Amino acid sequence: MTRASSLDPDERDALLGAFFALVAAVGFSAKAILVKLAYREGVDAVTLLALRMALSVPFFAATALWTRGQHTEPIALRDWGLILLLGLMGYYLSSYLDFLGLQYISASLERLILFLYPTMTVLLSAALYRRPIGRPALSAMALCYAGIALVFWHDVGAVGGQILLGAALVFASTLSYSMYLVGAGHAIGRIGAVRFTAHAMMVASAASLVQFALTRPMNALALSGRALGLAGTMAIFSTVLPVFLLSFAIRRIGPGKASLIGSVGPVSTILLAYVFLQEDFSLLQLGGSALVLGGVLLVTRVR
Repeated sequence: MTRASSLDPDERDALLGAFFALVAAVGFSAKAILVKLAYREGVDAVTLLALRMALSVPFFAATALWTRGQHTEPIALRDWGLILLLGLMGYYLSSYLDFLGLQYISASLERLILFLYPTMTVLLSAALYRRPIGRPALSAMALCYAGIALVFWHDVGAVGGQILLGAALVFASTLSYSMYLVGAGHAIGRIGAVRFTAHAMMVASAASLVQFALTRPMNALALSGRALGLAGTMAIFSTVLPVFLLSFAIRRIGPGKASLIGSVGPVSTILLAYVFLQEDFSLLQLGGSALVLGGVLLVTRVR
């Protein structure tokens, strides 16, 4: 009898959940690489975001229709308001600011800044719910931002003078996503994670398409086959699949273990950027990344 066939259902679920979390982390991490490659094909941020959302929205619309049969209670009016607000904030605005920031900074620094969202969630929750932040959490957050400072220092010489603008845009993207997470908790509890995500992504997709229609001519879509292929890969491998695989992983192994496995994301971005974008890879960058990863994991455990 093989080892795989001797596993009990719980062990198989755990292994499957770990695999889903790993693929989701790599898929999310590859997004920055695909965006950078698409920029080399002459695509601008607004057009690329619209293409990404247009190609992924059919999957989320189908999921939204499917969830109607899984939930007997309709979505309340106040929850529709939350879906609209959080979809615009957490997926549309966050993605748009991230795409803008990637024009100026490396993919590695972008992923590390995005990975700071647990620290921002702690700060926002403390401010909103008036909870004190303990010394262990503050120490962990200090590690995170010290690591970002090291990678930032490395990229000042490698990327150029516009790094401050790019980092600020990606930081604003992370803040927007953190605000979404803080606000989405109660709504997800009432609506359901998959149903909420599907509808929020549809809102973000609509906003991206409206922005494109208002600010770009239709001939902006006259792109190379490589650019369209990169947008399609981003829509499937870095948007649709990670969203659902992460949901499946959390269901099988819980959010703590899924978050721990997700910490491979920044490391995979650094490696992918080195291979596909020829970005520099230095000991300073590696040390900063280690500080960020360690700090985020400590913050997650403290929470």
